[in-house]
Amino acid sequence: MYLQPLPPIASWTHTGLRTGFEVLFSAGTALHGHTSAREGGSAWYVGYQVDVDSGWRTQSVHAVNRTAAGEHTVALARTPDAHWIVDGLHRPDLGGCEDVDFESSAVTNTLPIHRISFTAGTPVEVPAAFVQANDLSVVRIEQRYTLVSSEPGRYVFQYESTSFDFECRLTFDGAGLVLDYPGIAVRDR
Repeated sequence: MYLQPLPPIASWTHTGLRTGFEVLFSAGTALHGHTSAREGGSAWYVGYQVDVDSGWRTQSVHAVNRTAAGEHTVALARTPDAHWIVDGLHRPDLGGCEDVDFESSAVTNTLPIHRISFTAGTPVEVPAAFVQANDLSVVRIEQRYTLVSSEPGRYVFQYESTSFDFECRLTFDGAGLVLDYPGIAVRDR
């Protein structure tokens, strides 16, 4: 699977579960994004920076959010021996996670797509450090990606999260960014 470099700017309209918008600015190995949304009776925004190494493994994450309850921040880092530190505290429950995944974002699904050499039809377990939108708390999420089809400029994966009993087909562009995340977001730029 050959992926093109990320575009400098991309955006999504969030639909279904929430009404909102996400924008991404990418520069080398840094992803800077911002999501604003209304979900149920609440509204929030999440701003994030995700730094990855040359193999697309998450190295550090900084995020800030605002809800009616106030502002929260979180900082995550992966140590050289692949342990996670969240706000200065070692988190052994995140062992084996190489990616961060933001509840508020369609962007972070690109991390395993860039990092893993997928073979069509072969499921790959991809646990992640999952950052929740409302308070930026971090929990472990169990996920599985299976490459369903691949053609130039378009990749389709079966996505499953046993943590949330959720599955869908994710469509990605040639740069590995989500084009369609059913019930969550649609790429508009």
